[in-house]
Parts: sequence; structure tokens; C-alpha cells
Amino acid sequence: MDADALPTPQTRPGRDGLAALLAQPGAAIVGLDFDGTLAPIVADPEQARAHPDAVPALAALAPKVASVAVITGRPAGVAVRYGGFAGVPGLDHLTVLGHYGAERWDAVTGTVTAPAPHPGVAAVRAELPGVLDRAGAWPGTWIEEKGRAVAVHTRRAADPEAAFEALRAPLADLAARHGLIVEPGRMVLELRPPGVDKGAALGEFVRKTGAESVLYAGDDLGDLPAFAAVEQLRSDGVPGLLVCSGSTEVTELAERADVVVDGPAGVVALLRSLAAEIDHRSSAAS
Repeated sequence: MDADALPTPQTRPGRDGLAALLAQPGAAIVGLDFDGTLAPIVADPEQARAHPDAVPALAALAPKVASVAVITGRPAGVAVRYGGFAGVPGLDHLTVLGHYGAERWDAVTGTVTAPAPHPGVAAVRAELPGVLDRAGAWPGTWIEEKGRAVAVHTRRAADPEAAFEALRAPLADLAARHGLIVEPGRMVLELRPPGVDKGAALGEFVRKTGAESVLYAGDDLGDLPAFAAVEQLRSDGVPGLLVCSGSTEVTELAERADVVVDGPAGVVALLRSLAAEIDHRSSAAS
């Protein structure tokens, strides 16, 4: 995508969503996943960092819209650190909804608010090593502690897809015994409380802010609920634009998206283009 030009959405609802955002940016919400959307996917999630141009692009766009919300399965504080979001001029309109909305960090206060964690997470965490041992030897598979959830990664295994498929059933059984669910992603299986997803977080955020249009960008299966939330908002009369941060590992989002961009670099280019177009229209109107 040309850094100076906005893409044309491939669907009519997407074109309507983009038009509504540009017509009244001050009433628009921009929702963004973190890993794979603002930050490139890496083998070790602890090494993930936002694309180097992401914060400048967000700082250029955020003051022009009602709010920018980063919605992630990570703890909110971790996403803030890995994103480099704290203390950045221009990011006062940024909110990070961590653990799929269970945690909230606001740039204005710089603090995280959250309810008590689900007790099933601690129980699963204690049993998980034994479950993995009984499921077979998969060297390279490892456990990520996420506070309000726990994830099993297979990307480092010799055969990541085989390990992923072999672990799905035993992890689903473990999760069910403790009142949790398994959310599959890009070579990762996350065990977390039910009823908490990016769609619920995005829908609640839009309702509370009274947004009149919404953009959501994501890259993975965990972003499908957010896509569904935007589709529901559209049917309720709130225009929306769906953006896929494209990859070869997940195709479901690309098939439902209005715009597909080339990974985090493409998302950053889109954010810059939105900010530039809003500025252009504002200058032309004055």
C-alpha cells in the first residue's frame, strides 16, 4: 500500500465504515490487536515489541479520533511496556484493554484496573506440566504465564503443527474441568475464562464511549470475535471497517476483512494514511 494513499475497502460496508470515520473522526474508535498487528510475531513472545513506527503513527492519529484501544490477550501492563505506550505525547486518547478487556490501562492516568482473577487459572497452571508430559514429548513446546490466563506455545517445536494438534484435546479437557476454555491462535493454545474475548471488550468499549463508527485491525483467530462485534455494530447502524494484518498462517480474517494489509508494517502505513487524510480534510474545510 502506498504510504500516502488510503486503500479502497473491497466491500460496501467497509467503504461506508471508512467514509463515516473520515467524515467524523472525533466520534470514531480505532481498535487494534497487539501481537501480529502492531508488533511482529516472534518465536519468543517476551521478545515481542511494537513495530518501530507504530508509536509515532498512533501518536499522529490518536488526537484526531475519539479513542484508540489496543485490545490484547496479554496483561495490560505488559502490552504497555512492549508497545512503548507510556508517557508518549499525543497518546492521551489511548486505552489498552488487556486480558481481552479484563484489565484496563488508560494513558491519562497511567494505571491498570482489574477485577480478581478466575480461580480456574491457578488450578490449570498447577496441573499443566503433568498434562503436557502425559500428552507426549514435544521438545520446544513451552508454557507462557499470562496472569489471568496460561498459554502453551508450539512454534519452537520440531513440528509445530503436529504438536499443536496433539495438544488440543488434552488441553481442552483440562480447561473444561476448571471452568475455562481453550482459545487457539498462531501455534498457541490459550486457556482462559469463558465469556471474555476481544469482541466483548470492543463492543463494551464502543457502547461506553458512544462511538459513531469503528475500525478494528487484527491478525489471528482470537480477533474473529472482534470482527463479529463490528459486523453486529454495522447491523445496529454503527458503520465499521475491518482490517486484516495479513499472514500466511491465518486466512479466516482475510476472507472477512474489508482491507488486507501486509502485517504490522501495513497496519502502521494505514494508521499514518488515516491521520494524513483527516488532516487534509480538516485543512480543506478551514
